Amino acid sequence: MPTQTNHFSKDYSPLFDYFDTFHRVSGEAKEALAAICSLSQIPKNKDLQSIGHTCRTIYFVKKGIARIYYYKDGTDITESFAFENSLIARVESLFTGKPSKKGIQVLEDSEFIGISSPLLFDLYDQFPDIERLFRKIFESAYVETVNRIESLQFHSAEERYHALTRESPDFLKRIPLKYIASYLGITQVSLSRIRAQR
Repeated sequence: MPTQTNHFSKDYSPLFDYFDTFHRVSGEAKEALAAICSLSQIPKNKDLQSIGHTCRTIYFVKKGIARIYYYKDGTDITESFAFENSLIARVESLFTGKPSKKGIQVLEDSEFIGISSPLLFDLYDQFPDIERLFRKIFESAYVETVNRIESLQFHSAEERYHALTRESPDFLKRIPLKYIASYLGITQVSLSRIRAQR
């Protein structure tokens, strides 16, 4: 009989390496998680999830960059970026089950591993270590959100830009300046001025 390979071991291995940084789960739990995952490839500038749709998938960025965005007074605003080996989801829609006022756009040809959130939440009772894993992931995401809000409250645009260049210098080279400017809450002209001062 041919040997069967666990289907998470190849295509999904970056995702499970990511999970291991938060909490290691059993082999059985990994199989259950892999069974609710799917691979997708999205071309540059396309929406992974459109504004007005309900979020029922958590995405792991296997390759590429994505951003969460929304419109305010007709202006395109970037809320956050997700780079390789990180998760992206519109959590307010994920947990409330309501359509989101935000979308997820892909900034370069990208590959994602999608995790079905309804099926994930169904696994919590069966696998307490899966519930613990995602509790730690969501706690980390919450802390990041709080830090982002505090950054907007207490730091200037220039300070926020320099923090971004320290934390993600390689990724920033791959993002159009207009999205970096909207993420920082400034105009592209102001961003150019900050960049010129370096």
